[in-house]
Amino acid sequence: MNFCSDNAAGASPAIMESLLKANEDLAMPYGNDPLTLSVHKHICDIFECDAEVFLVATGTAANALSLSVMTPPWGGIFCHKDAHIEVDECGAPEFFSGGAKLIHLDDKQGKITASGLQAGWDGIEKTVHQVQPSGLSITQATEAGTVYKLDEISDICNTARELGLHVHMDGARFANGLTSLGCSPADMTWKAGVEVLSFGASKNGCLAAEAVVFFNRDLADGFTFRRKRAGHLLSKMRFISAQFHAYLNNELWLDNARHANAMATRLWDGLRSITGVEFLNPVEANEMFVTLPARVVDGLEADGFQFYRWGDPQGTLIRLVTAFNTKSEDVDSFIKSAKSHS
Repeated sequence: MNFCSDNAAGASPAIMESLLKANEDLAMPYGNDPLTLSVHKHICDIFECDAEVFLVATGTAANALSLSVMTPPWGGIFCHKDAHIEVDECGAPEFFSGGAKLIHLDDKQGKITASGLQAGWDGIEKTVHQVQPSGLSITQATEAGTVYKLDEISDICNTARELGLHVHMDGARFANGLTSLGCSPADMTWKAGVEVLSFGASKNGCLAAEAVVFFNRDLADGFTFRRKRAGHLLSKMRFISAQFHAYLNNELWLDNARHANAMATRLWDGLRSITGVEFLNPVEANEMFVTLPARVVDGLEADGFQFYRWGDPQGTLIRLVTAFNTKSEDVDSFIKSAKSHS
């Protein structure tokens, strides 16, 4: 039973059915098909605005290409030290931006703060000898499993705007953050000041489907060429669109996220009574970091459970991630095993 990552999960049945249906007929290539156009409109409707929408196959492409329009090669993008763009994308943001630097900010429970952004800005000399900050990237839900509240997003976006910085949101787990807050997609993005969103779907029931959503349409100028040059203008774009079509239809994306979050809450509730347990952060979405006694971690692995030991391969801090298809009985079995070894 795998709690390593929501990437370990497959695809929702409705996604697979949509792909099979899209395969039945011929369609114009490169996104010039009715299904892709309808998905663009659906995304705009969900976000209650006239946004520019571009579909890509991976989160790395969505993030790196989004950031590339926000900064010159001599610029800098503020981000969390554990942000996906920093530790998991093999220099793609730097490559596609032509060399822009990622600048780490102090955090609180995995979240950048407005005061931390201001301090980061103040710490950089505005001279030709240093990169000049041009943007900010925040992650919702965060890499720490926490969720930015709406006022926190607004505060940091307001500070960014005052400093002349563009704002990007890495929404690989966007739906998990959204359902945790119970707000609208618009409230969590452009109404709070976010200009560009990497709208993730692959971690929440799709096979390979991400969207770059430009709320600031001016930033989208030339993005069609950037996407093509990066190899993400798929000739058979309808197969990414088919995934989004099913994902957004009948609120599948929200139902999937609610289930994943609920399974994480169930897991947290069952583990917190174990003597010696310590959660690194509040459990607010579908990811958690927890320290357990060594005998418990060893016992869980011996019982066949899979998860990551975080930071130290021999350590007792582990990461647990639930997904749209995590079974409640698997969560209960994990809890039972942990308690039996405690």
